[in-house]
Amino acid sequence: MTIYRQRKNIFILSIIIIFAVIVVRLFYIQIISKYYRINAENNALKYETIYPARGLILDRNGEILVANKITYDIMVTPVEVTPFDTLEFCSIFDIDSSFVNSKFREYRKYRSRVGFQTLPFIKQVSGEQYNVFIEKQYKFPGFSGTPRTIRTYPFNAGGTLYGYISEVDATYLTNNPDYRQGDYAGKTGMEMAYEEQLKGEKGYKIYLRDAHNRIKEHYEEGEYDKIAVAGKDVTSTIDAALQAYGEELMRNKVGSLVAIEPSTGEILTMVSSPVLETSKLAEINKYYHEIVTDPYKPMYNRAVMSPQPPGSVFKLVNGLIGLQEGVITPSSTYPCYNGYRVGNLTVGCHRHPSPLDFRRSIMMSCNAYYCYVFRAILDNPKYDRIRDSFTKWKEYVESFGFGIKLDTDIPSEQAGTMPTAEGYDRLHGKNRWKSLSIISLSIGQGELGSTPLQLANLAAIIANRGWFYTPHLQKDMPDNPIDSRFTERRYTMVDTSWFECVIDGMYLAVNGGAGATGRLANVPGLDICGKTGTAQNPHGNDHSIFICFAPKDNPKIAVAAYIENAGFGSTWACPISALLVEKYLNGEISPNRKWIETNMLNGYLLDRVKVERR
Repeated sequence: MTIYRQRKNIFILSIIIIFAVIVVRLFYIQIISKYYRINAENNALKYETIYPARGLILDRNGEILVANKITYDIMVTPVEVTPFDTLEFCSIFDIDSSFVNSKFREYRKYRSRVGFQTLPFIKQVSGEQYNVFIEKQYKFPGFSGTPRTIRTYPFNAGGTLYGYISEVDATYLTNNPDYRQGDYAGKTGMEMAYEEQLKGEKGYKIYLRDAHNRIKEHYEEGEYDKIAVAGKDVTSTIDAALQAYGEELMRNKVGSLVAIEPSTGEILTMVSSPVLETSKLAEINKYYHEIVTDPYKPMYNRAVMSPQPPGSVFKLVNGLIGLQEGVITPSSTYPCYNGYRVGNLTVGCHRHPSPLDFRRSIMMSCNAYYCYVFRAILDNPKYDRIRDSFTKWKEYVESFGFGIKLDTDIPSEQAGTMPTAEGYDRLHGKNRWKSLSIISLSIGQGELGSTPLQLANLAAIIANRGWFYTPHLQKDMPDNPIDSRFTERRYTMVDTSWFECVIDGMYLAVNGGAGATGRLANVPGLDICGKTGTAQNPHGNDHSIFICFAPKDNPKIAVAAYIENAGFGSTWACPISALLVEKYLNGEISPNRKWIETNMLNGYLLDRVKVERR
């Protein structure tokens, strides 16, 4: 009986507690809190949205890259609209009456869904049109105007980098329930990457309607109104002047030019050419079709989305792996007789002195040397099978940021392409491939693909003697700190001690005189260290590649240029990279190098690129 009474008492007590909680909650909802009452009376209330100013995007020196200007949206509350003069209304905004008629047919069709909502009717009307409308607004019941901000670009550079904003669509609304029809959001570039910081927070004013749906008064004297909060400004790592200069150098060329500050991982310049003009970006809806049908794809950020063979610059990675694995030393020499030959296989090379040691192999970019190095890595007797040595080689390469996403703050970043042992098993047959089967990897060809950003990061790694910070576009500011992943050093699997002899070779490639492949990058006093590359292209002219950093000691800038279908790396990518470095470090191009600048600025290479025209 005692147990029965205990259970009965517990049950009764539970009922009393539940009942008390319900009573307290109902009292709070009905007496204390007006939130639920406001929502319940929503049909009697009119919400007027106040849109916040979007945050600015600044360059590293405080220059405004992306700003705002005031425009106006004409809003409509369909249930409040009474017959009006359609022709007069259309004349104000220079629109056709068919547009108005189609809109109201849509409202009637979905009237239960529309309800008492206020919806955008005409977007981004000019101040002149808005002023005329305000004078005649009494003639058009149900219509109102609200100020909005749209983007402007004081600095005419970096369109692809900044990206654009546009009105959210149904898919976006499904994935982002905090947004409403008529809201705008970043769709590409920094606008997309930093949407949360830039967008701000909408506000609103609440008005009370009378029985005839007319606005009667401010609800509760504005007690429940909400002030709009402007978006937060984002300071980018971009140097606006350098970005503009880089775009000039890349004019009439297809490819990318990327510069990084090695000591921080901050991206100083990221050019994807042909560029997306900021004048068109400001009116994206007007020019969208023209942009997306352009055969050169200006909205496509080649710097992070276009994996291509890295060519001879990849020899630096194979050389470092060979040193770390102990299969070569800086004094190791190999012969070259216009190429590397084994049986019927030939990897050609240009004419140069032979044999070469490690440093001079970089200086003269010898293909044969790195065929020997690559085979020594894969045929290393300490590994039982080539699958094991290849897997180890792949781990080394990935530690340099190839074949993986760098995890930057740039939308649509690609990982590039990286071969696998399993893939070679399928291609050649299991256990039927050897180092000679994949010898093209020795000189950055074959199944390997890297983005220009990854190549610029390679230059930064070598400048830092073996480590890097993840490249990023947001500058670390006291009031807006960057993500912690951008402040963590990432080390390669190669000891820092091996990088000095690579740097010596890169210095000779630019400053070594006769035989140096990067002589056009020689700027007195800057101690530029570089490496040329020419990537074979089965679809046309070879690609021109160059990576470099400067100065040799305490480097301030690392650069990669990848110019598609431009031929030898020494011809285009090399001088363009050096001009960018000189402009950044010296502020100007020296008089005795002006002829190089003129040639690069006037170079027209678009006709070398095969594009699909629509």
